[in-house]
Amino acid sequence: MSHDVAVAGVGMHPWGKWGEPFVKYGVAAARSALADAGINWTDVDLVVGGETVRNGYGGYVAGATFAQALGWNGARVATSYAACATGAQALDTARARILAGLSDVALVVGADTTPKGFLAPNAGERWDDPDWLRFRLLGMTNPAYFALYARRRIDLYGATPEDFAAVKVKNAKHGLNNPNARYRKEVSVADVLESAVVADPLHLLDICATSDGGAAVLLTSLDFARRRGLTNPVRISAISTVTPTFPQTVMDMPNFSTDSTAAVPAPERTFKESIGHAAYEEAGIGPEDVDVAEVYDLSTALELDWIEDLALCKRGEAEHLLRAGDTSVGGRIPVNPSGGLACFGEAVPAQALAQVCELTWQLRGQATGRQVEGARVGITANQGLFGHGSSVIVQV
Repeated sequence: MSHDVAVAGVGMHPWGKWGEPFVKYGVAAARSALADAGINWTDVDLVVGGETVRNGYGGYVAGATFAQALGWNGARVATSYAACATGAQALDTARARILAGLSDVALVVGADTTPKGFLAPNAGERWDDPDWLRFRLLGMTNPAYFALYARRRIDLYGATPEDFAAVKVKNAKHGLNNPNARYRKEVSVADVLESAVVADPLHLLDICATSDGGAAVLLTSLDFARRRGLTNPVRISAISTVTPTFPQTVMDMPNFSTDSTAAVPAPERTFKESIGHAAYEEAGIGPEDVDVAEVYDLSTALELDWIEDLALCKRGEAEHLLRAGDTSVGGRIPVNPSGGLACFGEAVPAQALAQVCELTWQLRGQATGRQVEGARVGITANQGLFGHGSSVIVQV
């Protein structure tokens, strides 16, 4: 049975710090996706919203929030929450209803207005909440975890701060020609290394910002796409939303300990490795078939981890690919041609959708100034707190 659905349209609201309600960004992205598809809002029969719920600010968003803002049309609604993997989980909900024959045209929307500074938990005492506990007991912000992961690469594979800086240099160059990116400025390795140290060995320019922004993807059944004249649309052929397998032997934010292997041996794959593996299995392809990847670069060092987690190279080889230019546009396996979170920053419910938008433009040949020539298969990777992970494979 085919798991494919058509990506009929994609749209984004430019990312930045706009200070507007996030519903405004989501509506702009949704209207852009509808226009891209040439499909009327009245034809949409399902709206899936990526839920924005963080830090106690007003306005929890659900599918019905966007449906109302776009104008009630009788569509069914659903809401998904998976932290930074929210967008992919929302896509999976929409895809499932399409494949079940319960929907023909599904609009998936994610948007965010973020607070200034790093993301922190809501106020109050919650002793069963690991995200709250790590702040209370350890004072561990997200960048502190990013630094631990970076230090691990240094210790295991000989990575250097210059390597991490080179990731930022690459992504900044990619983002120059992305009209939706927040940061569109070239930087040098020296610029990165001379920026403030946030959590050793990572500097300010190694770490992504928090941003406002929105993204939307319009999915349809393949039959509906054919009826509308879309004879060779970009297709989603796999969506992975797997959870970890016990025991977890690699530290995973926001936890501050790993599981023991005294009673149960370590699983064949780490959590992050299993995310991409499940997507490959579902799509019936392998990493050797991938032409372009959009990965979750919360920090420069994490991008290198994801290249290996997606099996785009062997363990410890990501730095070699980077240094050879293989992960740049024009190289063997371009990574984050959009500019990644380095150029966008985090707008949590929109991130995984933004990745699919970028890959759709790449596979259509519409990524002007950053185009990966001849791209036919793309993969995303994203990870959210509390065991949420996602990978989406798109093909044409």
